[in-house]
Amino acid sequence: MGHIIEKMVLERGLPYAGWSEAVTETPAEVAKNCVCIDFTTPDAIRANYRFIAENFGAAVIGTTGWNDIEAEVKQYFAVQGTTLIYASNFSIGVNLLFAAADNLARMAARFGGYRTSIEEIHHIHKLDAPSGTAKSLAAIVDAQMGCQTPIESKRIGEVPGIHTLTLESSCDKITLSHEAYSREGLAAGAIEAALMAQKVKGVYEFKELMFSDKI
Repeated sequence: MGHIIEKMVLERGLPYAGWSEAVTETPAEVAKNCVCIDFTTPDAIRANYRFIAENFGAAVIGTTGWNDIEAEVKQYFAVQGTTLIYASNFSIGVNLLFAAADNLARMAARFGGYRTSIEEIHHIHKLDAPSGTAKSLAAIVDAQMGCQTPIESKRIGEVPGIHTLTLESSCDKITLSHEAYSREGLAAGAIEAALMAQKVKGVYEFKELMFSDKI
């Protein structure tokens, strides 16, 4: 992801300070003028979030699997006064899926009779299961329908990511699905989030800003 983001940033002619596997080695004078875009691992987030909040001008976190310390991370960024934009998935298309699922679940709840399920498919290298995106999708549906949506996770080859939400009744079935063709959609969304981070102050989930008049 780092190399993909680097390529897209340079293609767009945006200011760019560099790419690193060791964020804590970033010089303070560089960090304070930069937005840190983090796509690492849950363990790396646990080890590095304080350094990022204390040293960078803002941060965009696309790493998943740190839900257990989410409140702690968000509070620390807020205390430091460092803008944080985070998401389980920065793809514009996935966030449109979230919006569509929210509307669908709200309307389905009004009439009842639908069972919900989610299937997510990713490459065999993905560390967390279910994916953060699937968990976010389930949370959206469950909040509207008062249910607990089961998630089936599959790890196949080099699949970038497929998320499918199904609502099924005794009469019919409704399916919403998003398939990523590559990781470039994630990179593009993360870059948009980094640009947003320079215009807002505070801690936000990406989907909160996508349709906001704050930007």
